[in-house]
Amino acid sequence: MIDKLTFLLALSREKHFGRAAEACGVTQPTLSAGLKQLETALGVLLVYRSARFGGFTPEGERVLEWARRIVGDARAMHNEVKSLRQGLAGHLRLAVVPTALPVVAGLTTPMLERHPEVTFSVRSCNSLEVLALMENLEADAGITYVGSEPLGRVRSLSLYEESYRLLIAADAALAVRREVGWGDVASIPLSLLTPDMQNRRIMDRRMQKAGAEPRPVLETNSMIVLLSHVRTGQWASVLPAIIVDTLLTQGGAGTVDIRSIPIRDGDPPPVIGLVYPHREPLQPLTAALVTEARRVFVAEGIF
Repeated sequence: MIDKLTFLLALSREKHFGRAAEACGVTQPTLSAGLKQLETALGVLLVYRSARFGGFTPEGERVLEWARRIVGDARAMHNEVKSLRQGLAGHLRLAVVPTALPVVAGLTTPMLERHPEVTFSVRSCNSLEVLALMENLEADAGITYVGSEPLGRVRSLSLYEESYRLLIAADAALAVRREVGWGDVASIPLSLLTPDMQNRRIMDRRMQKAGAEPRPVLETNSMIVLLSHVRTGQWASVLPAIIVDTLLTQGGAGTVDIRSIPIRDGDPPPVIGLVYPHREPLQPLTAALVTEARRVFVAEGIF
């Protein structure tokens, strides 16, 4: 049953019978036969079939929800029993919004010191993708905005508050200011993240509240692209302070001096947090990550 439910989850992710079979390490006939056996056992049609995958029936959508719970619990049980015998080991998968990537090492490094048999993978994606990856059991936990937009069926632990800086060439008109407002920011051409990024949506709302509309002349989903353009001195951008402090360096070939100017903000700051499955017990690796986050960010007073 677990294998057949895993087939269903793979089909939900891939939306294609062949790719789902490949993801599960079986042939397409094996996957199709397993899904039909599941339908026979449950007495309902789960998948609309034609020459290609046609989506899930209403019953299939409901079974898909149960599949996520059952397969997730089965994996958690397996990992917990394994950790009792061998100690904490395995692979922890994290999905992280780009603006929070600098804090990941603050969690993975101390966790590796405590549990040297653990390996990690970190995937950069937008906030909606973070939740989708967790829902489909492709990520064990995520780091994203909490409180700004709905999170769904996950638990969250606040890590830090996000503040913003205007990055602009030192010879620009605004560079002499000690701080600027969102209206000032909207008055100049900007390079910004794309609108599918929650960070961008937060900034747009703040500029609109100040009575202005953002004027992006460049949009990208890459923080490196933003920073590389800013460092030429011909572009301005707005980035979280943690990105500026971590990644922006002065000097180097083809770069000019850049000013980092705080932005006045009367609204509550967005909060970045760790999100993890709403499940008890948590699988051991995820539970260890939550413990580390509480120690690093909460107990030490970062948040």
